[in-house]
Amino acid sequence: MNKTFLDRTVSLTTREVIFLLAFVCCLTPLITPPIALLMGLVIAQFVGHPYLHLNHKATHLLLQISVVGLGFGMNVTSAVHAGSQGLLFTIASIIGTLFFGYLFGKLLKIDRKTSYLISAGTAICGGSAIAAISPVIKAEEKQISVALGTIFILNSLALFIFPVVGHLLNLSQTQFGLWSAIAIHDTSSVVGAASKYGTEALQVATTVKLARALWIIPLSLLSSFDKKKVKIPVFIGFFIVAMILNTYVPLVQQFGHYVVDISKAGLTLTLFLIGCGLNAKVLKAVGIRPFIQGILLWVIIAGAALWSIITLA
Repeated sequence: MNKTFLDRTVSLTTREVIFLLAFVCCLTPLITPPIALLMGLVIAQFVGHPYLHLNHKATHLLLQISVVGLGFGMNVTSAVHAGSQGLLFTIASIIGTLFFGYLFGKLLKIDRKTSYLISAGTAICGGSAIAAISPVIKAEEKQISVALGTIFILNSLALFIFPVVGHLLNLSQTQFGLWSAIAIHDTSSVVGAASKYGTEALQVATTVKLARALWIIPLSLLSSFDKKKVKIPVFIGFFIVAMILNTYVPLVQQFGHYVVDISKAGLTLTLFLIGCGLNAKVLKAVGIRPFIQGILLWVIIAGAALWSIITLA
């Protein structure tokens, strides 16, 4: 006899049950971005990710969709103003980070391509920059893994550290938004930290960070003469379209906040999945010298950006 759908037996391992329960919890308002990341890290170390082979593609796609959704809560005029504020900081920080990255790579005797990927990830937008540039310079899988591991570990720390420092220094919403967009590597943690700090900080941070992400294109072109290999971040274009619709179409404005709420849940889930991917194997593969390079670059860019923003912004 044929069984109906409801009569079928579904077999799940304990690992899968724990993962799926945590996954669902991250979609509720009870779980904040830092807690989601911490949950992911705990599962990675003590339970194990049952769907690790799907993790990279899932986080990449989910992050892009969520960022586009945030555009439905932003205004074009405000975004242009925020982007113009961060332009000078962005250019100076990218050039400075790449210079010091090259210097530290030489001093620490790190493989050239690994050092370059860590520098590019720190300078622009973390994992997205590494993913875009690695095929251009023909990086090997081990080099990519080390760079991604270094960036994601520091990225995770930033999600907890930055809001605390921001409150201790009494940074304004705009100041914190600028600082997090410049000094935190990946878009997911930038949005996570800024959303915890405040609504205005979130808008500034998201706009400046996505404008910063566009620098993937010229950096990729400078890394190789083969322009066919350059991956243009198309989702940024959709983010801009979402902002325009939210600014000029009244019907979209009525429902935009629902899309934003869903997108924030998507970003929380993204951070959970990133944490789940940082298992012991990834942490071990990083090694001490690349990690030191990543820390030094991060301290320099975070410190210089903070001083500049407090002084000039």
